[in-house]
Amino acid sequence: MSKPPRLTLPPRARAYLLDTARGAFAVHEAGAPVRGTALLVPGFTGSKEDFIALLEPLADAGYRVVAVDGRGQYESPGPREESAYALDELARDVLAQAAALDAGPVHLVGHSLGGLVSRAAVLRDASPFASLTLMSSGPAAISEEQQARTKLLVGALEMLREDMPAVWEAMRAQDPADAVPDAPELARFLRERWLATVPEQLIATGRVLIGEPDRVAELAAVPLPKLVLSGAVDYAWPVPLMDDMADRLAASRVVVHGAEHSPNAENPQVTAGALAAFWDSRRASS
Repeated sequence: MSKPPRLTLPPRARAYLLDTARGAFAVHEAGAPVRGTALLVPGFTGSKEDFIALLEPLADAGYRVVAVDGRGQYESPGPREESAYALDELARDVLAQAAALDAGPVHLVGHSLGGLVSRAAVLRDASPFASLTLMSSGPAAISEEQQARTKLLVGALEMLREDMPAVWEAMRAQDPADAVPDAPELARFLRERWLATVPEQLIATGRVLIGEPDRVAELAAVPLPKLVLSGAVDYAWPVPLMDDMADRLAASRVVVHGAEHSPNAENPQVTAGALAAFWDSRRASS
């Protein structure tokens, strides 16, 4: 799971509910659209807080940045039906969020599962977007090892969806014995976020991670600037797999050293710089 390096919003950022044609979504927003607007979509078990360290540097670079909780994630409401979290439904949500920003074409960034959701949104309708960044997100399902772990989690949620604290404790018991303990504030937040997330959202999106087909050829045919960005190591999609995906997409490629699956949280300054440079290059070439 992505762990924000801090939880306090920067002074120029604000939290609010973004009203869309598909309901209200909790967001964090910072910056003015001097050079453009970006929409940031989080991953599995994640939330808008995963991008909190990107808000200030991207705002400083001249971008309006909006990070969102998807439906059923943390502070965004969602129903208790698994069908509400099918990939196509989540893609439609992203399109509605982009429309509600009323900003013209926006730069779309999807982290991990959020990359699969963002890809599905672009394949449905690319016109609301100025570019697509797939951050630590691969061409198809996650690695076999991670599929096995996710199947166990989905199975536990199917049986114990009314006892989310028990699933949380079982999941954290699988942490490596030598893992550095989370700071108390972060530990409280991670548990609170888990308990606030709709279990059917986790079940349905976990299945997406396990079973998503390769749609790179479809995406390559969409005439939209693309960036594949990752850490130097990734447990969900091996880095060489993302290298190959970038080649197949004819996409720009950035590897953020000092980061693994969550460069947005693990090396946010370099990640923000890479995003801003990519977006700036699209302005220069347009």
